[in-house]
Amino acid sequence: MDISFDSQPRIGVLGGGSWATALVKLLCNNSEQVNWWMRDKNAIEHIRSFGHNPHYIQSIEFDRSKIHVTDELQHVIDQSDYLVIAIPSAFLHETIQQHKPTGLDQKVLFSAIKGIINEFDSIPARYFNKQLGTPYENIGLICGPCHAEEVALEKLSYLTIGCHDQEKAQIMANLLKCRYIKTNTTEDVFGTELAAILKNVYAVAAGICHGLGYGDNFQAVLISSAIREIESFLDTVHEIHRDVKNSAYLGDLLVTAYSPYSRNRTFGTMVGKGYSVKWATIEMNMVAEGYYAARGIHQINKKFQANIPIAEAVYRILYDKISPTMEMRILTDKLS
Repeated sequence: MDISFDSQPRIGVLGGGSWATALVKLLCNNSEQVNWWMRDKNAIEHIRSFGHNPHYIQSIEFDRSKIHVTDELQHVIDQSDYLVIAIPSAFLHETIQQHKPTGLDQKVLFSAIKGIINEFDSIPARYFNKQLGTPYENIGLICGPCHAEEVALEKLSYLTIGCHDQEKAQIMANLLKCRYIKTNTTEDVFGTELAAILKNVYAVAAGICHGLGYGDNFQAVLISSAIREIESFLDTVHEIHRDVKNSAYLGDLLVTAYSPYSRNRTFGTMVGKGYSVKWATIEMNMVAEGYYAARGIHQINKKFQANIPIAEAVYRILYDKISPTMEMRILTDKLS
């Protein structure tokens, strides 16, 4: 089903975390109203009263006249034409099951999730199509390299907007771009989405090595090997012409693997220093998508058998409880 608009589409955002908060800030620059769903009623009242999210990126101050924030998911869906979905992948299907929303097959959905839907070992685009009934031409994604914290600080950043329908991609790109955000578009929805998931796994690997005391010299080899793994995996799963040196692939990997803002790198660092997965998760109090992605990619790769030793090493550390010291020592002999 094709969806077109004579004027700017109505915009909704689903999710209450850091990235959702940053995206609402961006969308408010170019929209008269942004419909915003989150489940935390106390946070909703705080935003309505004071204009900022009390839990995530509190420095962002919203123009309260431009945002309609509510815990009524169906209302936001009904009042929006384009929906940006920024619910962590670990909670997306649970949220859908709990609220049982209708009409998502009639909307244009842009994923800002960057994670695997573990119940189906599925990337978000496939989940939206198979489980929600949304046609692929109405499914897009928003990917980096871009950290929510730097959006809050209005530091120059770049976003890549993917959609098979380039007109819809350009509409979303225009809604997000501003003085400090530059945007470009791509038709490679599956490749950029898989790359956005994989880079979180490699950021966990970078963190584990940092926690173990490996230096910058080894990290350079690790990440240069990681981009080759990403290319190998993408070519095996979805072979089209793409340049993985572009910012949506390599740039997103670099910022996630090296930035102090990266929760996946932070999570990996804690595991490398000896924290259990459970305690690292509790200590962070935030979702590290790379933890769930490591399992999802492992399951997907059972079918495709791509050569991804770094990603498999992360899986074994996180899920098979193999010693990080031992696993990384074995991995160092496989890299070049």
